[in-house]
Amino acid sequence: MTIPRCFEPFQDRLSRDIRNELSAALPLALAQNDLAPVQAVAARYLQTNLPAPYVTYIERRLAGYAKGLEIISRTAAGDALARALVFWDLGLFFEVHEILEQAWHEARGAEKEMLQAMIRAAGFYIKGEYGYFEAGAKMAGRAIAALEKNRQICTGFDLDALLESLRTLDPIPPKLLRHGLSH
Repeated sequence: MTIPRCFEPFQDRLSRDIRNELSAALPLALAQNDLAPVQAVAARYLQTNLPAPYVTYIERRLAGYAKGLEIISRTAAGDALARALVFWDLGLFFEVHEILEQAWHEARGAEKEMLQAMIRAAGFYIKGEYGYFEAGAKMAGRAIAALEKNRQICTGFDLDALLESLRTLDPIPPKLLRHGLSH
């Protein structure tokens, strides 16, 4: 195996598998209020003597998931958007995508459009993190239009900061929770 210099899910199959499996286990962990589902995925990968970039990614994700779960438990963030916003402010954009996608499948009308826009906004930062700015810019543009159209239901987060960030293609994501995350 060639040892990767970085974790890159758009170019490396193992990176993609780790990212996807960890994030797919997160909604179950949130539902159970227990990190056991993501810890089981992590343990399965970590027992294979992975190169450092993979281990670092897994360890950072587990730490972020633990922090997110603690904040959600403390703040009683119950709906998918509220939970996703916690992970947004922690910089875990693929997880935002994963949480909102499940809710998007059940949503209708304006709510469905808004959730898809938030998924695309997260996608802008996912793509940007790995240098895919052109693809990210297209996602940002689509997100802006839908967020503007559905502004009336975009509550509980700083929509204006998000729109400004997406319009300017700012690589530094805005914090969206108005009250911030308590550490």
